[in-house]
Amino acid sequence: MEWTDGKPRCRWANPKNPAYIAYHDGEWGVPLHDDRALFELLILETFQAGLSWECVLNKRPAFRQAFEGFYPERVAAFDEAKREELAQNAAIIRNRRKIKAAVKNAAVFLDIQREWGSFDAWLWHWTQGEPLIEYGPASSPLSDEISQDLKRRGMSFVGTTVVYAYLQAAGVINAHEPGCFLAP
Repeated sequence: MEWTDGKPRCRWANPKNPAYIAYHDGEWGVPLHDDRALFELLILETFQAGLSWECVLNKRPAFRQAFEGFYPERVAAFDEAKREELAQNAAIIRNRRKIKAAVKNAAVFLDIQREWGSFDAWLWHWTQGEPLIEYGPASSPLSDEISQDLKRRGMSFVGTTVVYAYLQAAGVINAHEPGCFLAP
């Protein structure tokens, strides 16, 4: 693939979408430790299920507005009227099941924060605080285990593939392809 700046990137990064390039270069695979940002990514990854990340990424500004900045305590408090408002918002993905799951998942996220002191502490304990380097799979024993734990706690739309994509996005797994200028 030809990149106008000459930097080779992962094959999935669309060279015609500046937002996607910025996401690839500055966010994806970078270890993330801010709970609000971790929550945002988790919710966006659940909305991605069955769709492309580029579709979700292009709608991220609208999602941020609709989900009130992705503060988990706000999202956990969304009532039926707010969920219906979201289901009518053409600027986001209007899947009612995913909207309902986002609210439920926010409550579980807050439970994990209370139990561990932060979601970050819970997430990174799985790798003893160190990013893993993997390239190729769509799931792993780690994503299987985390997915099972999240489901046991009551989250939805957190299957092993969604969790694996989340781990990559949050930098728990560095999966930049060989030849990418960001590959380890």
